Order: sequence, then C-alpha cells, then structure tokens
Amino acid sequence: MRPVLVGLGLTFLGAIAASAHTDGPASEPAPHGRRLFVHETFGGNGRTCETCHGAETGTVSPQDARRRLRDDRDDPLFLHDGSDDGLGHGVRRMLTDATVLVTVPLAANVTLADDPEARTVTVRRGVPSTLNTPALDPVLMLDGRQPDLESQAIGAIRDHAQGGVPPFADAHAIAEFERTRRFFSSAALWRFSRGGPAPGLPAGRTPSERRGRRFFEDVPPNPADGLTSGLCAHCHSGPLMNTTNRFAAAFIPSPAPVPAGQRFLSVGVSEFNTAGNPVRTFVFNAGTPAEVRLASPDPGRALVTGVADDPTLEHVNAFKIAPLRGIRHTAPYFHDNSARTLADVAAHYARFFRVASGGLIQLTAQDERDLVAYMLLLD
Repeated sequence: MRPVLVGLGLTFLGAIAASAHTDGPASEPAPHGRRLFVHETFGGNGRTCETCHGAETGTVSPQDARRRLRDDRDDPLFLHDGSDDGLGHGVRRMLTDATVLVTVPLAANVTLADDPEARTVTVRRGVPSTLNTPALDPVLMLDGRQPDLESQAIGAIRDHAQGGVPPFADAHAIAEFERTRRFFSSAALWRFSRGGPAPGLPAGRTPSERRGRRFFEDVPPNPADGLTSGLCAHCHSGPLMNTTNRFAAAFIPSPAPVPAGQRFLSVGVSEFNTAGNPVRTFVFNAGTPAEVRLASPDPGRALVTGVADDPTLEHVNAFKIAPLRGIRHTAPYFHDNSARTLADVAAHYARFFRVASGGLIQLTAQDERDLVAYMLLLD
C-alpha cells in the first residue's frame, strides 16, 4: 500500500520545535487480596492501594481530590508525592491536576544537563487507572517500566506508600484481586478475560455516534475523505483499543513504518505541554557522536529504554497507548492529566493531527463531538 503520510512523526516534531460496575458474581473472590488492596498500609504513610485507585474509576481526578480534602484534610492522598514539594507541603497540584511526583530511574546512557550526576528524575504524572488494565493489559505503568503486577504492587508500596517491601505472596494476592470483576468496566470484558469472545465495536445509536464510529474502524487511510476514516484505529485497535493496527504502517510510514501491535507512541502531549510542567534538558549518549539533547517535561518511554534515535515514535516523549474501553470512567486523560474531559482529548487530537500532517488532516468541531459521542459508548 502506498504511504499517505510520509514523515508524519518527524513533520510533527519539527513543527512543534518551530512553533459501579455490575453484572459480575454476587460475592467477590480473592478476599485476602481485597483486604490488602483496600486496608493494608504495610507500615507506610497511611496509603493503601485504594487511596489512589478507587473502585469507580481506578484513578484520582481533581474533583476527587477536592472532595477528599473537604472531607478529611489529613487524607493520605496529599502526603509525600501527592504534595506540592514531595515533602507533605501544599496541595495545589493535586487539587488542580491530580498528578503525583514520580521518581523514575534514568537509563544508563541518559543524564540531566543541569545535574549530570543524577541517576533519577522526578516528573509529574497522573495515576494510571486500574480499570480493565490489570487483567487484560500486560504493559504496566505509563512508561512500561514494571514487568508484571507483582512488581508493580511492590514498587508502589515501597515508593508511593513508603511502606516496607511486602512478601511476594502478598503482592501476588493483590495482583489476583486486580483480576476480579471489580476491575472491569463491562461484563463483556470480564467474560473476555476468562476466555470469552473479544468485544466488538458498538454500532452507535444516534447519528453522532454512528459518525464517530468510522474513526475507530480498522480500515486503511483514505485520502478521499481527508484520511479521517480509521484515523483513531491506527493506534487504538484490538480488544481494549490500545494497540496499533495493520494499517498504521501506511499512516505513519517514515522513516520506519509503525508496526501493528506497537504499544507506545508519541502523540504530542509532552511536546505541547498544555499542563505547563517544568521542562528539563535530557542528554542521551553524552560526549559521543550519537549525543542527543532533548528538552521535555517528560520524555516518557525514552527514560526507560535510553533510545533517542526513534524512527517509529515509540520512545521519545512516548507513553503507553491508553485503552479506550471504559474511558468514560477514567478522567482525566494523558500521562500528565492535561485533558480533563473527553472533549479536551478530542481537541488535543484535532490540534495534533493538524500540526503533524502539515494541515492535511483537519477535524471539524462536529468531528470532535462525534468522537466524544462514540467514546462514551466504549465500555
């Protein structure tokens, strides 16, 4: 198939530089894991897993934070990395953005221009939702740095809750609880996790929903309709709508085609930096002919892999492609929570596609409304 958006990723980077859940069993299994998830602090700062991963959304929103501060000014949500300075002082960032301060180890070939000896960097990120992800998505964390649920649980207890390192058996019990019905947005996904059929795309009932559906169909890019058919499905395909499809290579072909099944991609969130987070300069391969300097509020996956030569756009400023199933429950959106609503998400992509395509792709206000209408169906 002839490429239709040659150099989309590089064009975008250059342009930026220049410019509850029911239907499950009546009794919940994994009672030990449930107790650990909901109640156990592991001798830490008072947080439990549920402190940041509530039953309804699996995450925390600014609205949640404001309500919780009204109800309890000593809520452990506002301690440690939930505070403005990371030391327990100030709540403005949590009330405004609901982001936490995440300390990420730097890959061996990555340094900070303003602190070359540092081996970690602290960035501002939202709390990844546990809805649908633990049982169905093996890629954990926004940058994919944890290999499995047990490692993720141990890391969160140690670093986020400031607790002791739990026995592996406890981490496994938490992981098993995260695979129970409570963590699914629909009965269809629950059945799929247990060997049932993968859910298909809803047909849509209203004209807006039906128009919105065409953006998510697995079809090749079509220049005749401004490349909008299948536009979102190029990166939001599969049962959870969280992976690139077989047409992604035709849509983003240069300098190396994006393969089907890719899980990380840059979609301009760090480049636009709508959240206004602090920008630092990251140095890859310092002092070598391959040295690259990147100014970014959060380079994402590149901090883990150390890859700056990024032809498929899956490292530099790239984050895990978010599942769209259940997305209406899990606001805010993007790794930095910069999109408060699905309307904000649609507006971001309208801007991104316009810049990345050099004006070739133009989403109308009606397109944006249709996208939102359809995403609201995706349980």
